[in-house]
Amino acid sequence: MDNYDKYTGLYNYFNTINTMKKILSVIAVAAITAGAATSCQQHNMLTAAEEADGWQLLFNGENLDGWRDYNGDSLTNGWRVVDGCIQASGEGGDASGYIVTDKKYANFELVWDWKLTHGGNSGMLYHVVENPKFPVPYVTGPEYQLIDNEGWEEVNTPAKLEEWQKLGVDYAMHLPDYEKMHVNPVGEWNTSKIVFDNGHVEHWLNGEKILEFEAWTDDWFAKKASGKWGDATEYGLAHEGVICLQDHGDPASFRNIKIKELPRKAGKTVDLFNGKDLTGWELFGSMRVSVDGEGNLVTENGEDLRYGYLGTREYYDDFDLTVEFKQVTNGNSGLFFHSFVEGGYKNNIVNGWQCEVAPKGNDTGGIYESYGRGWLVQIPDEKETILKEGEWNTLRLRVEGGKVQTWLNGEAMVDIEDELIGKTPGRIMLQIHDGNNIKVLWKNFKLTTL
Repeated sequence: MDNYDKYTGLYNYFNTINTMKKILSVIAVAAITAGAATSCQQHNMLTAAEEADGWQLLFNGENLDGWRDYNGDSLTNGWRVVDGCIQASGEGGDASGYIVTDKKYANFELVWDWKLTHGGNSGMLYHVVENPKFPVPYVTGPEYQLIDNEGWEEVNTPAKLEEWQKLGVDYAMHLPDYEKMHVNPVGEWNTSKIVFDNGHVEHWLNGEKILEFEAWTDDWFAKKASGKWGDATEYGLAHEGVICLQDHGDPASFRNIKIKELPRKAGKTVDLFNGKDLTGWELFGSMRVSVDGEGNLVTENGEDLRYGYLGTREYYDDFDLTVEFKQVTNGNSGLFFHSFVEGGYKNNIVNGWQCEVAPKGNDTGGIYESYGRGWLVQIPDEKETILKEGEWNTLRLRVEGGKVQTWLNGEAMVDIEDELIGKTPGRIMLQIHDGNNIKVLWKNFKLTTL
C-alpha cells in the first residue's frame, strides 16, 4: 500500500508511521526472527512433480541471489535471509524498500507464503517496469495487497483503511470476495497466489480464489481512470516486468516463492483505429485530432504549436504494424513505439523510439530515440524518393525484441538490432511536431502481435 494520492511525475511523500509503530516494529523483528527457525528451514524446495510441470523457485532459502534493489544492480536495503525466510526489516517506506527479481515475467502462476506482524503492511507486485523516470514500482506494477486489516487500524488510529486498501485486493482497482477469504492469525503463515494469463487475472488466498478480472478491457480502463491511478499514465499497461516485494515500514516474512511461466498467446490481429472515433487512444500534450468524413484520422497542430501525441491506451511489445499516411501540409510527424509518457495526460514528454514520418529529405522510415541518443539509423539518400508527398503512403513497422525493421511503400528502409529497445515496453503513438501548419492523415491501421 502506498501513501501517494496520485501520480503526476512528482511525488509528495509523507510519513504515516508514528513513534509507537516504530517501537512495535522493533519488537516484532525480534519476535519474527526468534520464531523463524522452526517454521522455514524445511521449505523452499520443489517436488519432482512441480519441477516436471515447469515450476521454478524465486528464493533458494539460503541467500537473495536473483534479487536486487528496484532500479538498482545490487541489494543495499534492509532485506535479509534468516533461517530460510526472506525478511523485510521494516526499515522501508513508500519511497524505498523494494526488491525485485533479476528476470522479467509475462504470464505466470506465482505462489508464496507470507506472514506479517501486528499492523503489518507489505505487498507483492508484478509487471513492474524499471526506469529512472519511475521512482517507485507501483506507478507501473499492479499489487496484491498484504496487510493486517484490523491491526493496521489499531496501530494507525484514527486512520481507517479504504476497501481498496485491504488484504487481497488488486490495489486500488479490484476488490476480493470477502466471504471466501480465510486468513490465519497474525504471526502465522498464509499462502497466496497470483495468476496472470494473457490478461486474465486471479488472486488466491489459502486455497480459495478470492478475486478474478480481465485486464485492459473497457471496464479495466474505466476503473483506472476513475480512481487512484487516474493520473498514473503507465500504471498496469506493461505485459511483462519484474516481480517486486515491498517493505512498507513493517517487518514481514516470505518463503516458498515459486513461479510457473505460462505461454504467451501471439498472432492476434488488432484494428487500432475503427474509422469512427478515438476509442482505444489517449491524447497527450497539444494537438488537434479528429475523424473526417472519409474515416481518416486527422492529426494537426494544437493552439500552442507544441509537440502533441496520440497514443494507444495499451502497450504493444512485439508486433507487425502497417498503416497508411498522407502528409497534407508540412508532414513533420512520426510513428512512436515502445514509448511512455512522463507525468499526467497534459504532459507532452514522451520517452521512446520513433519511426520518422517527415517531408522528403528528412529520413522517413528512419529510427530516432527521443530524449536519448537521437538518430539510431537514418535512411540512405537514394531512398528519399520513395516517399510520395501529398499522396497516400504505406508504412510498415515490425518490432520483435530489440530487432526493428521498417518498409515504406514496400521498400525496405531500416533493419537494426538494439538491446535497449528490447528492454523497454510501451505504447504506439502518433506525433505532431512542434511548429506550424502541420497536418497528417492516417488510415488502415493493421497490427498483428508476434
